Amino acid sequence: MWEIRPERDGDEAAIEALVTLGFGPGRFAKTAYRLREGVKPDARLSFVAADTKCGELLGSVRFWPIAIGGTPSLLLGPLAVRPDLRGQGIGVGLMQRGIAEARALGCETIILVGDEPYYARVGFAKIPRGKIRFPGPVDPDRILGLGLKEGALDALSGEVKRARVDIAIAAQATALG
Repeated sequence: MWEIRPERDGDEAAIEALVTLGFGPGRFAKTAYRLREGVKPDARLSFVAADTKCGELLGSVRFWPIAIGGTPSLLLGPLAVRPDLRGQGIGVGLMQRGIAEARALGCETIILVGDEPYYARVGFAKIPRGKIRFPGPVDPDRILGLGLKEGALDALSGEVKRARVDIAIAAQATALG
C-alpha cells in the first residue's frame, strides 16, 4: 500500500535516487532539464508516493514554472516511479494529484515531453507541430499538453522558456488572485 503526500524537506536524496534509477545520468543533457536549471519546482505541486508501512519513497512528480510565448505555464516532470513498481498506478496517481492541485491554484496549462499513450490516461494530448517550440532538440511528436481551463491549451503558442523569477511570481500571484 502507498499514499500520495506533499514532498517534504528531507525527501530530496530519495527523489534524486528514484530519478537516477529511472532516467540515468543522460537526463541532464535533455532540453527539459535545461528549462529547470536555476528554477525551483513549485513546492505546492511537488508530490511523492510513500509506502504506508515504512515510509519509503516509491515515486515522485514535480511541476516547474515555465513561460510559453510569454504566458505562464507548467512543465511536468520528471515523473519517477521505482522500476519494479511500474504499472501499479503510482505514476498516474501522482499526476492526478498534481493536476488537481494545479487546477485548484488557477494554473491554466501543463506541458511535458513524453509518450502519448501513457500520459493520455490523465488527459494529455499531442500539441500540433510547431505550435510551441522548445529551445533545444525535442521530438515534436512527444510534446504533450493539458488545458486546465477551457480554451487555454488552444491559445498556447510560442517559444518555451525557463521561467524567470518575475514570471514565476506573477504566475503565483495570478493563481492566488
